[in-house]
Amino acid sequence: MWNPDYCRELKERRKKLNAGGGEVKVRQQHEKGKLTARERIEYMLDEGSFVEIAGFQISDVPIEGTHGKDYPGDGVVVGYGFINGRQVFVSSQDFTVMGGTISKGNSRKICQLIQLAIEHRAPYISLNDSGGARLDEGIYSMDACSAILHANVLASGVIPQIAVILGPCAGVASYSPALMDFVIMQRDNGQMYLTGPNVVKAVTGTDITAKELGGARVHMERSGVAHFCYDDDLNCLAKVRELLDYLPQSSFEKPPLKDYIHEDFSDRLESLVPDNSRKPYDVRPVLLTIADGGYFMEVQRDYSKNIIVGFARVGGESIGVIANQPLEMAGCLDSAASEKAARFIRFCDAFRFPILTVVDVPGYMPGPEQESDGIIRRGAKLLYAFSEATVPKITLILRKAFGGAYLAMNSKSLGADYVFAWPIAEIAIMGAEGAVSILKKKEIKESDEPEKLIEKYKKEYEDTYYNPYYAASIGMIDEVILPDETRQRILQAIKTFKNKEKVYPAKRHGNMPL
Repeated sequence: MWNPDYCRELKERRKKLNAGGGEVKVRQQHEKGKLTARERIEYMLDEGSFVEIAGFQISDVPIEGTHGKDYPGDGVVVGYGFINGRQVFVSSQDFTVMGGTISKGNSRKICQLIQLAIEHRAPYISLNDSGGARLDEGIYSMDACSAILHANVLASGVIPQIAVILGPCAGVASYSPALMDFVIMQRDNGQMYLTGPNVVKAVTGTDITAKELGGARVHMERSGVAHFCYDDDLNCLAKVRELLDYLPQSSFEKPPLKDYIHEDFSDRLESLVPDNSRKPYDVRPVLLTIADGGYFMEVQRDYSKNIIVGFARVGGESIGVIANQPLEMAGCLDSAASEKAARFIRFCDAFRFPILTVVDVPGYMPGPEQESDGIIRRGAKLLYAFSEATVPKITLILRKAFGGAYLAMNSKSLGADYVFAWPIAEIAIMGAEGAVSILKKKEIKESDEPEKLIEKYKKEYEDTYYNPYYAASIGMIDEVILPDETRQRILQAIKTFKNKEKVYPAKRHGNMPL
């Protein structure tokens, strides 16, 4: 028989590890409305499925006063388990231990976990609650952060990566969530910033709170860093489970196919979109009518509201959806909308989501502000993303599709596999008034009745181009369909093109506009 001290010591070490920073620190965590690192894992994963790894690893930097310090778990809990029966790999920063700060040992655990996730082709989830780099370790902690960022990049496009910001995420460590696919923030406690309030005060003299500097509202509405936001830890963690239900395990698989029950309300579509092209409307009900069960998971809802992106299912197939939103800026494209859509398209392409593009766009937002803001450079990202994507690409033109914005919204020549249009669709190089003012400038200038002549030319232009049939006659539109045929046609197209394989010229990689 073994000496009982061996087993007793292991059990005591495990107990200490599970206690984190101790009762006082745990109580302080709860008083802030936050769960502990282990409680978060327990809630998010299937019951009893979590297996911790590297629990006894510690930092080993050769700096006096830091080497071999007995910090339980070194400020992070890592391991693997299951969500809805599917394997995932999880790291959960423990704010009760050294503020969850990143050390050399802490980083080694996280990097080891990401590598395992890549090798096992399973999603990686990072639960963030950390003060950033561990200052005690100096440049060793900076090097540790760098190693995590490198691991995130290697995993990008191979496995889904989800970051959940449940507390502070400070300094260079905030780049890790930014390199991941989705960022979910807790509304009150979640914070992300490169330089904290104290540094801002010292350098600029500006007084600002952490929430004002990098809170959830900032990143949901202004920076675009965050994709989802919820009021507490539990709802943030529940969103991880819901989001994963749409995603494949890795880029080597297709998104999961689900059974579905759908009551078809396609006959309502005609009433949702006014035939007056100047009248605004909300495109979301259109998307809900097309989607299985009337459910659409919108991503980045509060950022760049003139374009909508998210996930839906049609016939049980998970798809990515990009749609102009006529309620905001008439659905015009601008710099932020182009970047928002482009990154979502590239995610869909990396993980084999068919893409549905729903178009009602009057053009690019004009003006000196957009030009100086880089609309040429930033808008080109959308063109690049659609052109580069090799997954099935289906386009539905509801109403307006004008000029360069029409091209950018997954036009036929940009690589769309199938383009549908409703009978009210207007497809032209620009609006009638602008076109006439340029094309007929001389005649109008020489006319005794310029206003009457303008109206005449506008009507001629509209009669010729303000319908989908001219575009269909030259192959820019594949089919003009009735609204009540929409869902069925999209479903058929997805089924038809689901096994599409497209090969582009061999290269190391393209050079996407920055």
